[in-house]
Amino acid sequence: MIFSNGLHVLREQCKQARWLSGQPALLVWALFMGVLGALATIAFYWGIHQVQLLLSGQSGSIVSVTRIWSSSERILYPALGGLVAGLLLWWASKLKVDSNADYMEAVAIGNGHLSLRQGFLRVLSSLSVIATGGSIGREGAMIHLAAMGASATGRLFCFEAIPLRLLVACGAAAGVSAAYNAPVAGALFVAEIVLGSMSMQTLGPLLLSAATANITMRMLGYYHVMYDLPELMPIDPSFLVFAVLLGIVSGLLAPQFLRFLDGGKRLFRKTGLGLPLRLALGGFVLGLFTLLEPRVAGNGYSVLSSFLHEPWAWTAVTLILLTKVLSTGITVGSGAVGGVITPVMFMGGALGLLCVQLFGLLLPAVLSNTALFVLLGMGSFLAAATSAPLMAILMIFEMTHSYTIILPLMLACVFSYFTSRSIAGAVMYAVTESRDKDLLLRHRLRQLRLANLVSPVSTVIKHNQTMQDALNMFIEFGVRFIYVVNEMNEYQGVIAHKDVSSFLLSGNDMLAPLSGELINRSYLTTLQPDMTLDEVQDYFVAFNGERLPVLSADERPLLLGVVYKSDVLKKFNELKKLLDASSDAILDVRARKLYDNRRK
Repeated sequence: MIFSNGLHVLREQCKQARWLSGQPALLVWALFMGVLGALATIAFYWGIHQVQLLLSGQSGSIVSVTRIWSSSERILYPALGGLVAGLLLWWASKLKVDSNADYMEAVAIGNGHLSLRQGFLRVLSSLSVIATGGSIGREGAMIHLAAMGASATGRLFCFEAIPLRLLVACGAAAGVSAAYNAPVAGALFVAEIVLGSMSMQTLGPLLLSAATANITMRMLGYYHVMYDLPELMPIDPSFLVFAVLLGIVSGLLAPQFLRFLDGGKRLFRKTGLGLPLRLALGGFVLGLFTLLEPRVAGNGYSVLSSFLHEPWAWTAVTLILLTKVLSTGITVGSGAVGGVITPVMFMGGALGLLCVQLFGLLLPAVLSNTALFVLLGMGSFLAAATSAPLMAILMIFEMTHSYTIILPLMLACVFSYFTSRSIAGAVMYAVTESRDKDLLLRHRLRQLRLANLVSPVSTVIKHNQTMQDALNMFIEFGVRFIYVVNEMNEYQGVIAHKDVSSFLLSGNDMLAPLSGELINRSYLTTLQPDMTLDEVQDYFVAFNGERLPVLSADERPLLLGVVYKSDVLKKFNELKKLLDASSDAILDVRARKLYDNRRK
């Protein structure tokens, strides 16, 4: 009770202390999120080792542990791990929550709230699959765990939606940094993929979190270069054409690999089995693969290291590539929760190794750069799959610390990115596709032509009708202006209600034809159908009425209809809602502060 009351008092004080979520404070919070993200990553590693110790009495890389299992254990453990993972996911699906289950959605389009109960169950589910040999990346659970910690911290201190989303983004960046020992790539992962923005207002806190996570991993003894290589030989400029070719091939194949994973999900759903049984079936089939090739277990990190340090025959590379594609499709398709960054890099590394052997048939000297082309394949495949070439370039660099690779890697990643985008391939993260759709819709709204908003008009009178007709129309419709046209529907001008009233009070003949003196063209600004919303907005700002006439662009313009101010505002409101729900809303925390100050 004392703790509960104290917590309530703390939260009430935090609600009043708005400076806690201001930009200077957010920089400090970003440092804390870095430490928290590193600790979350270490905790997940610890969990994997504990499950391995429980099952076999040893811990280490997934492949090395899988090798010591007996034939029956290689089938039993993945199936059991899948069953437990499925039960945990089933349990999570039964929880009634009003928070996001995915950290990307919470940052990009949500309010920063992540369900802690669902999140922990999903993390445990991922742990169960990974520790028992599932062919899936572990980074997904690590990042989500770090993001959950950030969300919980922000909610404890009563952060509003915009700063909370940025705080969760910092947690995710710290998770990537700690998982791959790549701080810059960790920040760019969130900025380029989740937020879709390189604004310093968001990138700055992300960099702080990622750097702090890396420092924490170093201080606790968990830092190491992911792929420690001797200094690579500088690439011959003539070999750069092969880097470009590899990038194009990666751009063509990466979307197909993602489509294959989606196809695996559809295939498992067609079985009609519940999620626990689907995951158990996926684990069982994976276990059968490990009987033939134990190296298909895990995320592929150990095999990638072997590609870089040991000679491989093309037949062996082809075999391990095909089995790894199938095993990853089975694990992901069965419904396992996890990341696919490392499996994607594995596919790229194997592709790079095959391509360099093929290039060696044309130019044998290129074989002296085999390790380099494995890394180029990893980066270009990752760039095409994630639609984040800058992140892919820096991630490969930070995992190798090799400057030699930068120039060819830039070529391979950029060409792979544009190749994959040109064929409208599948994307790894749904948030990327959603953001692209939002950007397209916002562009269409901004460029929307007035022709799409034109409404028919009833308050039109011919120039040869009488003043009585005009008066009757004013009485019937209660408008301020009536539009006057001739027999050809050519716009002549408008008659104002006040002028008709003056005409009536002057005792003039109401049955007389319309007076040319009453028809005026200066009262209203006329619009044209090819105008955009931005252009029309300026006219309505200066106009007190509800509607304006739309004329054709002819020399003698025709009256096409009217545009209502409410329709224009409705379209702008749609655009505002899209902006508020997008990552653009957290680009500048200072703007929110200025807005709050004005309200005061």
